[in-house]
Amino acid sequence: MPVTIDYYISLNSPWTYMGSALLAEVARRNGATVNVKPAKFHAIFEQTGGLPLPKRSPQRRAYRLMELKRWREVRDIPLILQPKNSPSDDLAATRLVIAAKLQGKDAHRLATEFGRAIWERDEPLGDPDVMAAAGKRAGVDLAAVKASAPPDAELDRLYEQYTQEGLAANVFGAPSYVLPSGEFFWGQDRLELLERALKMLRQPEKASA
Repeated sequence: MPVTIDYYISLNSPWTYMGSALLAEVARRNGATVNVKPAKFHAIFEQTGGLPLPKRSPQRRAYRLMELKRWREVRDIPLILQPKNSPSDDLAATRLVIAAKLQGKDAHRLATEFGRAIWERDEPLGDPDVMAAAGKRAGVDLAAVKASAPPDAELDRLYEQYTQEGLAANVFGAPSYVLPSGEFFWGQDRLELLERALKMLRQPEKASA
């Protein structure tokens, strides 16, 4: 039976973006499905002891940049360390990711392209033209998605629901990958460990084949 990975994301997170395409590969290699769940990490931080970037100490902010540079090289992604359009107003884009998911579109790929807009292209994600271009790169017709989407109030209710589900799963940072067992992995630098866990889950299937 395919394993579903609950994928808690923030479109404004460079770490979410950096691991997004690799997560898709990991899932494909291991026959897993990805259930994208955008969450309000400012609210999650408030309940789990995290701090938004501007409130972190200078030492932590400096180390974050160092780590971004390291992982940019490891993942071979042309990530801009300090884009002028970060943070972006991501509410409209988040609603589109949720709506695309509800309609069976590739919400994961769409979220990846929204992340690319900020972290590789340094574009304001709140701009409708920027979102439309990202949707085109992802192969998702955003005009059609929006036309068939439920009201914003319903999308916002789901956004809040995913946030609460993340808290219930003990999620405290983005990205987080949660397995059906409750085991979870925080950060794109844990993707190799996630793949190891997925392979271990598949071993009983191979033994009984």
